Amino acid sequence: MGNSALRQIAVLEEVAFDDLDGRLVAVDAHNWLYKYLTTTVKWTEDEVYTTEDGTEVANLVGVVQGLPKFFEHDLTPVFVFDGGVTDLKTEEIESRREQREKMEERLAEAREAGDEIEVARLDAHTQRLTPAIHETTRELFDLLDVPYVEAPAEGEAQAAHMARNGTVDYAGTEDYDALLLGAPLTLRKLTSKGDPELMDFEATLDEHDITWEQLVDVAILIGTDFNEGIDGVGPKTALKEVKEHGDLWGVLETRDAHVENADVIRNLFLDPDVTDDVAFDAEMDPDLDAAREYVVEEWDIHADEVERGFERIEDAVVQTGLDNWT
Repeated sequence: MGNSALRQIAVLEEVAFDDLDGRLVAVDAHNWLYKYLTTTVKWTEDEVYTTEDGTEVANLVGVVQGLPKFFEHDLTPVFVFDGGVTDLKTEEIESRREQREKMEERLAEAREAGDEIEVARLDAHTQRLTPAIHETTRELFDLLDVPYVEAPAEGEAQAAHMARNGTVDYAGTEDYDALLLGAPLTLRKLTSKGDPELMDFEATLDEHDITWEQLVDVAILIGTDFNEGIDGVGPKTALKEVKEHGDLWGVLETRDAHVENADVIRNLFLDPDVTDDVAFDAEMDPDLDAAREYVVEEWDIHADEVERGFERIEDAVVQTGLDNWT
């Protein structure tokens, strides 16, 4: 999920990593992985992360490059992997698949034309999380003792739930839908340079004097992964009309408009498929030698592509001390 238009009404502020020491963040694993996967593919020669049998594991480069940020700032990630896909999202997934197929056709044309810049750009945009990527990411997390859990459905919904029930201090995702899922505090830009951005759920509701339900109604009016928005309705208009007419149905009646499965979509955000049955050890004790061997020897990743990342993790562990990872 991911509705960028919500940025216009979300309460956001930059937060220093130094203020996050010792905290736990439930990270939407697919969102985090995809960011590093596409970046790696775009800026790295494919021979670096492709095995002799053609298996691509650019994720291993991305994971090693992305994890040091957590170790260096004593911020413990708990990665949350997606489970089953919500039925209403299958149309969105099919649309994305069709877009990827079109890009793959353009990628083949760019390769034939020898356009290296276009090849790199399109190659990044056609990436997907393959079974090999899922398996190797989990195995590398095991070696680095990085905790992860499996969600029953959407990983972002589970991460938001874990933040709501106090299992962790923050949800972590680049998407704005964590706001609709009620995550009290969400850390964004965990895959970017510099300090992260904090998205505050209660402050957003207070800022606009609305309820959680009304916030979700605003999102449905502008469009979500589960429905098309109402033509001509942006965040500010949706907010104004929801406040004026009370809820989604009041706005739809006034506009003589309809949203298919509106009540179901609303409930997907307000009462998603999540679980309290999660178990993980937040004290990390990485086996760096085994992790290096796994990445470089077992999967033939060029050592110079990951060594700096491993060195950063090792330096952070020495500096903070393993006793602090709780």
